[in-house]
Parts: sequence; structure tokens; C-alpha cells
Amino acid sequence: VRLKEREKETVRRAILEKAQQVGHRILAISVCSNHVHMVAAYDSRGVEKLVGRYKNAAYFALRKDGFAGRVWTRGYDKRYCFDEESLRSRVDYVKRHK
Repeated sequence: VRLKEREKETVRRAILEKAQQVGHRILAISVCSNHVHMVAAYDSRGVEKLVGRYKNAAYFALRKDGFAGRVWTRGYDKRYCFDEESLRSRVDYVKRHK
């Protein structure tokens, strides 16, 4: 799947809206044509549940805009930040990744 600019914005908006709805803080997000980078604050609900919610929110937003077909693969990559330096580094990386 290769998302067009309009579709990337749809995904970005859907993820940020879902985060606001569930009370979760996104520190940085970059939606690329074939993947998403995100730095998110800790949440007791667990990464698995939140990623699922974000994938679903983006999928349904794309479908609403007329996108047909599969969007996401199974799984995701997760990395944890245990100090300010690693957090800052990951946020900077995502902000540069466009």
C-alpha cells in the first residue's frame, strides 16, 4: 500500500483524534506512504490495545474517504524510552522522518 498525501493526512488526523478520545498523549507522529512512526506517552492499557485502536481508527477514516483494500500488516515495532535523552532522540527522529 502506498498512501497519497491526502490519505496520509487522513491517517494522521484519525490517529490524533482517537488519541484525544481515549485520553492518550501522542508526542510525535509521522505518517509516511507505507508506514507510521509515532512516539506515545505511557498508557496503562498497553501498547497492543492502543496500536489496535489507532490502526482501526485510521482504517475506518480511510474507508470513509473512499479508500478500498487492505491498509495495515499484522504487528508493529515498539521501542521503549527509559530516560529523557532516549525520548528526545526518538521524538527528533520522528519529526525528521517525513
